[in-house]
Amino acid sequence: MFGQIAAANALSDVYAMGGTPKTVLNIVGYPVKKLGPDILSEILRGASDKVVESGAVTIGGHSIDDQEPKFGLSVTGIVHPERIWKNVGAKPGDLLVLTKPIGVGIMTTGIKREAVTVEQEKIVTDVMASLNKLAAEPLHQFSPHAVTDVTGFGLLGHGSEMATGSNVTLEISLSAVPILEGTLDLAKQGVVPGGSKSNHKWLENDVHYEGISLEEQLILCDSITSGGLLVALSEEEASQYVTALHEAGLEIATIIGKVTEKKDKLIYVNR
Repeated sequence: MFGQIAAANALSDVYAMGGTPKTVLNIVGYPVKKLGPDILSEILRGASDKVVESGAVTIGGHSIDDQEPKFGLSVTGIVHPERIWKNVGAKPGDLLVLTKPIGVGIMTTGIKREAVTVEQEKIVTDVMASLNKLAAEPLHQFSPHAVTDVTGFGLLGHGSEMATGSNVTLEISLSAVPILEGTLDLAKQGVVPGGSKSNHKWLENDVHYEGISLEEQLILCDSITSGGLLVALSEEEASQYVTALHEAGLEIATIIGKVTEKKDKLIYVNR
C-alpha cells in the first residue's frame, strides 16, 4: 500500500493538469541493512502496479542507503498545449466538484495512534491508492475552467490558491463535502496532524466560517495524501460531469459549492 499510495500521489499532478502519464522514475531512500530487501520489493511492486494501471512505464530510478524509508516517483506526462488544465481561471457562476472524500490526514494519524478500526484503515488506504485517472478521463469531455488536486494544503488551502489566482471567491457548503466516516470523532479527540493545524492557521484571515466548529474547520483544512480533484465548471457541465463520474463508479463525487465575484474573503464556508 505504501508503494501504491506513493505512485497514485505522484501521478496525480499530471492528471490534474489534463495530462497523460508516460514515464516514471522511482526515487528510493532505504535502510536496506536494517529492514532488508523484502519490504522494499513490496513497495516497488505496489508502485509498479499503479504505474501499469495508469498506462505509464517505469524506465528506471535512483536509490540511496538512508536511515529511514523514503519512496516517491518522478512522473513525465504529455498534454496538448492548448488543453492544459490550470489551477486558476475559475469564473463567477461556476460550480465546484470534488471527486474524493477529505479527512485522509486525520484518519492516517488515527492509524498511527491505533485509534481507527480495520475497516476505516482499509477505506482510507483505498481512497489514497485510487488513481485520479478515474476522475480526469471523464473530465476531458468537458471544458473545466480550473482544476487542482487536493493534497498537502487541504481542501481550503488548494481552494484558496484557485480563488486567489482566479480573482474570485469560493462558497462551500460543509454539508455537501464528502468526509470519511469517523473523521469528526477523531478530530474531537485531538487526533489531528500538525500539517492540518498549520493549514488552518495559515488560512485564518482568508476564510470566513459560518457556524462551523473548530473540529470541522480542521477537517476542511486537513492535509491530505493523494486526494481527489477540485474542479470549477459551468453549472450545466458540473452536473453532467458528476453524472459521468457516478456512471464510472465514483459515486462519492459531488458538487460542494460555487464560485462568486470576489468578496472580502477568499472562501466562505456555511453549513
